[in-house]
Amino acid sequence: MQSPDDIDFLAPQTVDDPYPFYAALREHAPVYRLPGTEIYLVAKRPLIEDALEREADFSANLTGVLMTGPAGERQVFDLSSFGGTVDAIANADEPAHAVHRKLILPHVTPAAIAALEDTFRAWAIELIDPLVNDGGGDWVARVANPLPTRAMALVIGLPMGDVDRLVDWAMTGTEILAGTTTPDRMTHVVTKAAEMAGYLAERVALASRTSNAEPSPDVLGAMVRGISEGLISENDAVSILVVLVGAGGESTSSLTGNAVRMLAERRDLQDALRTDPSLIPDFIEEVLRLESPFRGHYRHVNRDTRLGDVDLPEGSRILLLWAAANRDPDTYEDPDSVDLHRPGLRDHLAFGRGMHFCVGARLARLEARVIIEELLARTRTFALDPQCPPDYVSSIFVRRHRTLRLMAHKP
Repeated sequence: MQSPDDIDFLAPQTVDDPYPFYAALREHAPVYRLPGTEIYLVAKRPLIEDALEREADFSANLTGVLMTGPAGERQVFDLSSFGGTVDAIANADEPAHAVHRKLILPHVTPAAIAALEDTFRAWAIELIDPLVNDGGGDWVARVANPLPTRAMALVIGLPMGDVDRLVDWAMTGTEILAGTTTPDRMTHVVTKAAEMAGYLAERVALASRTSNAEPSPDVLGAMVRGISEGLISENDAVSILVVLVGAGGESTSSLTGNAVRMLAERRDLQDALRTDPSLIPDFIEEVLRLESPFRGHYRHVNRDTRLGDVDLPEGSRILLLWAAANRDPDTYEDPDSVDLHRPGLRDHLAFGRGMHFCVGARLARLEARVIIEELLARTRTFALDPQCPPDYVSSIFVRRHRTLRLMAHKP
């Protein structure tokens, strides 16, 4: 097996297929300093779980990210030039994290999410039927991007008429974390992020003015209530919403795209799930493990410390590679294969772990299940379009298709 030093982490072929690199990390350097930076990649589950338990050593605040310099060199983009660290919800430390999470949790309870199923199913039918009637098309543009962004807008309380703008902002915003983003592109991305933050600030201000005695029964209303009760500032509210818009759209677009691509490549899996739709949730868990929508998340090193057998200096950063840990042969038997009967199907790190476990996990699972159910029910079979192979967004952060063209056949 190659050493990590022999593989360029940011090379297009590695970004598109990172799994050989992850295997090299697990085998040779599970805490690996990325040459030319003070960013350390963490690839083994026990080490990731150790880091997650040590908030005093490792802050969830997003202070800097990898990017690609003008000559292709690795650089760290310091987020102080972006106006400061990102420290909302998933990127917040205690006690702020608990406050942010408590405001959102009532809107993602099992009952609250279950109540959305009929709406999501109607949207899935609305979007999938035309694609199937056309004999296929780009799954990403026609289903995988718009439906999750609608769902996120509904839960937050944003107008459906703004979904197209929200899709653009959400997908562009995560380029900040792509690693492959150049300085010129980063300027554009930061401008887009500022546009989204400005829009969300306007929505918070409008909701505050029109709430009267009772805020609206959605996340936006929860933000207004948090502000009025002195739990969060207006800036906090906007930062929380920025994270939710980006994560809510990006993660489920990635999940449903990966699920559909895997099914398009495997007629036997399609047939198995059509025969027994009760297996669809198990399939979704295997997709989450095998093709984790978010490949990893950063932590800031608060003080000189040690992880595994590697010394980490104060001010450096670690990147916790969920996607590498989720294919670890020390944890999973035959880790690169789909196994719908795998023990502990939900025991993966695709949604994080511990107190930062993704608040939107239940929402993402529901969206994905409904979408896969309706696609399978409305097709006899579907396959990849051989004239237009699928391609991925160039990112070390997300595992999302840029395009995924299908050929679809009615029952």
